[in-house]
Amino acid sequence: MYAAVRRYEGVTDPVETGRLVNEGFVPLMRQVPGFVAYYWIDAGGGVMMSTSVFQDQAGAEESISRAADFVRDNLASLLPHPPQVTTGEVVASA
Repeated sequence: MYAAVRRYEGVTDPVETGRLVNEGFVPLMRQVPGFVAYYWIDAGGGVMMSTSVFQDQAGAEESISRAADFVRDNLASLLPHPPQVTTGEVVASA
């Protein structure tokens, strides 16, 4: 399995961002081949994070591309800063 973690800072409206992610982005993630799980996390203080898990690296990379497009098209005013993106192989899980 592979995961992609994105950290967004300076989120202007966490509630609205969460709603839009749940209604618009989550369905897009479910369409990516190899989809395992997706989590959107409110870390407080204007910081939100997402974790996408896929069966292979191609799925994780596709999630990064789709996230960038979705943010640009739907969330630019709510997520004003580019995310910090980390990807890698899942080496332990429960």
